Amino acid sequence: MNKSSKWIIALAVVLPTLLEVIDTSVVNVSLDHIRGSLSAGIDEATWTITAYLVSNAIIIPLTGWLSRVFGRKRYLLFSVTLFTVSSFLCGSANSLSALIFYRIVQGIGGGALQPISQAILLEAFPPAEYGMAMAIFGIGVMFGPIVGPVLGGWITDNWSWNWIFYINIPIGIISVLMIMLVIKDPPYLKRIKEKIDYIGLGLIVVGIGFLQVVLDKGQREDWFSSAFILWFTVISAACLIAFVFWELRRKEPILNLRELKNVSFASANVIQCIAFFVLFGSILLLPLFVQQLLGYNAFLAGMVLAPGGIATLISMPIAGKLIQKFNPKAILAMGLVITAYSIYTMSRFNTYVNFEIVSLSRIIMGIGMGMCFVPLTSLAFSTIKKEEMGNATSIFSLLRNLAGSFGIALMTTLLARRAQFHQFRFIEKLNPFDPRYQLGVNKAMAVLSYKTGEASVQGANGMIYQQLARQSNLNAFTDAFYFSTLLMLCVVPFVLLLKRPKDASEVTMVH
Repeated sequence: MNKSSKWIIALAVVLPTLLEVIDTSVVNVSLDHIRGSLSAGIDEATWTITAYLVSNAIIIPLTGWLSRVFGRKRYLLFSVTLFTVSSFLCGSANSLSALIFYRIVQGIGGGALQPISQAILLEAFPPAEYGMAMAIFGIGVMFGPIVGPVLGGWITDNWSWNWIFYINIPIGIISVLMIMLVIKDPPYLKRIKEKIDYIGLGLIVVGIGFLQVVLDKGQREDWFSSAFILWFTVISAACLIAFVFWELRRKEPILNLRELKNVSFASANVIQCIAFFVLFGSILLLPLFVQQLLGYNAFLAGMVLAPGGIATLISMPIAGKLIQKFNPKAILAMGLVITAYSIYTMSRFNTYVNFEIVSLSRIIMGIGMGMCFVPLTSLAFSTIKKEEMGNATSIFSLLRNLAGSFGIALMTTLLARRAQFHQFRFIEKLNPFDPRYQLGVNKAMAVLSYKTGEASVQGANGMIYQQLARQSNLNAFTDAFYFSTLLMLCVVPFVLLLKRPKDASEVTMVH
């Protein structure tokens, strides 16, 4: 393959991948406009997000199997076309039920784009250039969740929420034309005939689908105090456990889980899961922090994330070059430590922190994540045969997306529970006979008297409670950031289990 053609292939597959990843988060900031336009409640409107995530998560693990059955190029064309057409239908939806249905269709079209794009890039570039290939792929995977809310907010404020879907159409059409012209199936991926594993298909569809609903709705429903969440969790766990045992017994499984016997590939998945758990958790926590405690509006909150996204874009190509000259395991370990340090600085925030310091912490994190993603993906697939690349990228993409969903769900819960914990602890220390408490009430009454001309003990207690709640929320945020720091540091030893490309001869004989 000549030098120019591989870059054209990269552009052809990265464009729709970037769109697909952006669409996982672009709707979040437009929910209020969608709710008002379609006369729906906010809880009903959130199903537009859940529907996309569920159908997207279901398709990802099936991508390798569907590519074998229908042919990869044919299936990729179908997916991009379906994604583009459903984007138009989402934008033109005139009811919430229609929008939710079209979002399900859009998720079905978009689910295959990440794993197929990654597999094509790894085949288009030689092993020595895997780092650069994954830097290109990382632009979509890493930058999409950051630019999505900012782009969605700007489009919604300046045009309307419909245009967050319409904007996909011209790029989707360009992608279809490029795929038709430059993408070809390799000989080992010719369309084959195989029996449809209906049992395995049913188990993974229900298991992943129900799990995604649990993760997206769990905090709103107060987790297992809700019978709905409890039953969905039980059904999901039963189906996924049954799926694992069922697939391991089949000669031609839908998802070849035997790839995880490869210690290097399995270790890369562990590192990836923790890294994306922390990344998506921080993308959730940081805007909430600056909005709730620093009084930023939605646009400024998005701008806090933007410099980190730019830093990631810059650091990934640099990391792609560095791993061609230095040990990629060393670059990965450095990236994990830098990311851990950046989150630790967030755990030291207070209510007086300024925009520059918050943005700087995101920039450092962006550099660290860029240094993590490129060597990690290169090392993960360096011991995978090309014939198994589609299956391996399906596993890798599935676990990455699930890790992000777990990160958002668990960080939201941790934030709420730790805020309650700190609030109870502070209230226990409030004693009307305590001289410090009496001094606080007197100061609060003086402030009220100065501002309003009136002062009362009840008003002073209200002011004290506001400060107590504010401090409780601050402590909850710092706890969540500190927990994320520890997670990142705990995963560093797994780097030692990864194999470098030159060690490919040592691949475990699981194929």
